[in-house]
Amino acid sequence: MYTWLVLLTLSLTHGYGMCENRTKNLRNNIVMVMSDAFDGRLTFEPGSKVVQLPYINYIRQLGTVFLNAYTNSPICCPSRAAMWSGRYVHLTESWNNYKCLDQNATTWMDLLQKNGYHTRSFGKLDYTSGSHSVSNRVEAWTRDVPFLLRQEGRPVTDLVGDESAMRVMTKDWNTTDTATQWIHRMAASLSEPFALYLGLNLPHPYVTDSLGPNAGGSTFRTSPYWLKKVMPELISIPKWLPFSNMHPVDYYSTFTKNCSGNFTEEEVRKIRTFYYAMCAETDAMLGQVISALRDTGLLNSTMLLFTSDHGDLAMEHRQFYKMSMFEGSSHVPLLVMGPGVRSGLQLSRPVSSVDVYPTVLETAGIAVPGGLSGHSLLPLLSRSAARPGWSHPGWAMSEYHGCNANASIYMLREGRWKYITYADGLSVPPQLFDLKTDKDELHNVASKFPYVCRHLDKVLRTAVDYPKVSQAVQLYNKQEFAAWRKSLGGNYTQVIASLRWHIDWQEDVENNERAIDNWLRNSGFSSDKLQLSTL
Repeated sequence: MYTWLVLLTLSLTHGYGMCENRTKNLRNNIVMVMSDAFDGRLTFEPGSKVVQLPYINYIRQLGTVFLNAYTNSPICCPSRAAMWSGRYVHLTESWNNYKCLDQNATTWMDLLQKNGYHTRSFGKLDYTSGSHSVSNRVEAWTRDVPFLLRQEGRPVTDLVGDESAMRVMTKDWNTTDTATQWIHRMAASLSEPFALYLGLNLPHPYVTDSLGPNAGGSTFRTSPYWLKKVMPELISIPKWLPFSNMHPVDYYSTFTKNCSGNFTEEEVRKIRTFYYAMCAETDAMLGQVISALRDTGLLNSTMLLFTSDHGDLAMEHRQFYKMSMFEGSSHVPLLVMGPGVRSGLQLSRPVSSVDVYPTVLETAGIAVPGGLSGHSLLPLLSRSAARPGWSHPGWAMSEYHGCNANASIYMLREGRWKYITYADGLSVPPQLFDLKTDKDELHNVASKFPYVCRHLDKVLRTAVDYPKVSQAVQLYNKQEFAAWRKSLGGNYTQVIASLRWHIDWQEDVENNERAIDNWLRNSGFSSDKLQLSTL
């Protein structure tokens, strides 16, 4: 009932589909709201029934939803680097949350500005090199070192406020207020079209303060107000494989994310419930943007996109967070509404974040530059006929090279199949899931369908020479770690022992340091040299 009341109110005040109240310029305005860690499966049934998301539902009803949209890398900075640049991660060499785009990289927002758009960005951008913690980058660099150390706080829940507490994530709300105030005060009076980007932190888990400044984000925090938006009877308790049946990379992820201990069913249910409540709060911020556009008469002349950098496993596969190709982590929302966009359309074609760049430019009538990895989705969205010569590969590709996974990971989604391969394609076994019959991704059928694996691997290699890329990442990791260690001088032993893995590190300091020394030495690094002496 709540959802439909919102839809009715918005539709009556909006008048969508009637005579358009355009801006002074015929080119569409463009607004993107990009959240963090939002599971794309919540934007359509049956996931959409678990939590009330009235504004996402509003866009779905009046626009188009992509049922199979994927991040190009399931971690913050590399994912956004792909979206902003329109190029795959291995092309930008955005290997982890520390190494992403150069400051002078050309984004689609840059091209909009160059071609007459008034551009504004608010909130979380997070796609250029140099951000995130020292722990995060060191864990990524040392992922091939043969030790197993917990790098995150155990996932927990935190209930705050009362039934009237709406603004739990105050930083995001303040950013949203600033963005919507700009719409009210400035956007309607502009003589040129505008492009606005709003980046949110939610529903990313919060930092667990009790674990100190080096802790990761492992606290799922919400209030009773948002918990009321969740349907508890529809929350599923995910099935877990026994440790002995887990893929070795998945086991490494589970252990380093501090999820290998015992969890009660009630703990898992609470984590998932709180995560969905955080998604409801995110939806309300999207709603504030929609309301600002409606109140200023700009909604009918604006293309509005909602997406995320990645999802959150929320205890599926005995993990939280991202850094995985499982659906909860890699499947992202992608919804579009605006002038000329078909209403109520659900598209099953696999797409990915790199498709945003050419789509936005074509929407603005700007020539799409060469060298992009993505393809414009406008012919799929548009009410007009598809343009001659348009094509889309019909598959989506993602890759991951960061922390909490001890090998580079590559995923191809085509049709019913999800193919995941690792490192050089030989040293680590691949995975193949039939998402039509195994939505929970519990049954690896790679050995049962080798011909499917061969076909998908061949397709994947048309996009990326992944054995070569994996080798380049390994070399980068060792060079960066060696340089960082040398820069610390005599402080190295103290610093490395104080990172997020400090509890496990202290249990066997000597062996952990020796493991790193051997890892570097095996590729020709010595303690005092930064370059490879032999290749």
